[in-house]
Amino acid sequence: MEQTSVQGNRRGRRSRQEILDAAARVMAARGYAGTPMSALVEATGLPKSAIYHHFESKAGLLSEVMARGARAFFDAMREAHRKPPAGGTPRERLGWYLQKTGEVFVHHQDFLRLQLVLVMSDEAAEAPHALQTVRQVRAEGRDYMRVMIASAFGGEGEEAAARVAEQLEHFGMVGFDGAFVSIQTGDRPAMRQHMEQLTEAMALMGEAAVAQWKAQPKPPRKRAAK
Repeated sequence: MEQTSVQGNRRGRRSRQEILDAAARVMAARGYAGTPMSALVEATGLPKSAIYHHFESKAGLLSEVMARGARAFFDAMREAHRKPPAGGTPRERLGWYLQKTGEVFVHHQDFLRLQLVLVMSDEAAEAPHALQTVRQVRAEGRDYMRVMIASAFGGEGEEAAARVAEQLEHFGMVGFDGAFVSIQTGDRPAMRQHMEQLTEAMALMGEAAVAQWKAQPKPPRKRAAK
């Protein structure tokens, strides 16, 4: 009896994962509104009742697809950035970060494509948890961008690096958004080429920001009382 229960649980977990995999793939291609339950039945080979057994509604399924996608995406980001270069110029370090991030984008296209669809439309208004996940992903993405830039320019001093990161974090996000849309439309430049160009632009802007910051008069430091 116990062995039968364990096997049933395993089958249940496998069915749940199969549904999530299929939903992520189909919704990324067709959008949330354009994915009827019949499409998920066809993609999984499971009856509609099995899908509703694991997920109370289509909105609940979308929410779990987005939550799982976000976890996998940021796990991949942490792994990709685990061993940053210790030396090199700010431009070289920034290029390393952006190229590694670009590779993560290429390997998580279904999740990012679905996120983009949700950002650009209001079709998932019935799934507020999914939309909240999108907002959290964007916020965490900006945090990652800020850390990457500050780390790349860390040799210029903590204050200068923080200033550059603050100025360029949104520009970096826009660059990734544009690069991802470009590869979705089949434009010829690959992600690596987009990242090379983004690195060049951000490095020049960062170098200018550092020079500007260093040229500003600094308030004199207070002497310690004797």
